[in-house]
Amino acid sequence: MSDVRMRYWEIAPDGIKKLRELEHYLNTESGLDPTLLALVKLRASLLNGCEYCVGVHTKELEKLNETPERIAVADWRSSQAYTKRERAALSWTEVVTNIQEGHTPDAVYEEVRAMFSEVETVNLTLVITTINAWNRLAIALGTGPNEGARE
Repeated sequence: MSDVRMRYWEIAPDGIKKLRELEHYLNTESGLDPTLLALVKLRASLLNGCEYCVGVHTKELEKLNETPERIAVADWRSSQAYTKRERAALSWTEVVTNIQEGHTPDAVYEEVRAMFSEVETVNLTLVITTINAWNRLAIALGTGPNEGARE
């Protein structure tokens, strides 16, 4: 049984298509590593409490042969399993996702900029923005059997 309030992908297919197109670009042309993308998506989904997306991105990391220690991304700060680049991306994910807590701190911005080029920083921010949009759609309107064939 699905948990759907509204079949938003059928009601507003053009908008959902555009979101899918952005996600496709980010997944295939952003220059960001698929593992990094999945870690960021999983961390944002955990922060947002989107159970459906947590499941999707956990499975994605398992398919990428990631270890349980690395998939346990909620504990990334206390783990040595992540590279400096991944740590910068995860930190950026937290401050961009939790933007209601204030503007992104300069120290976190400087950390991400030390690890990512300008275009990578923009693309990483778009990845975080996009997963936050998917999370909010799923949480607010529900998810179907495959969330409208999102991926």
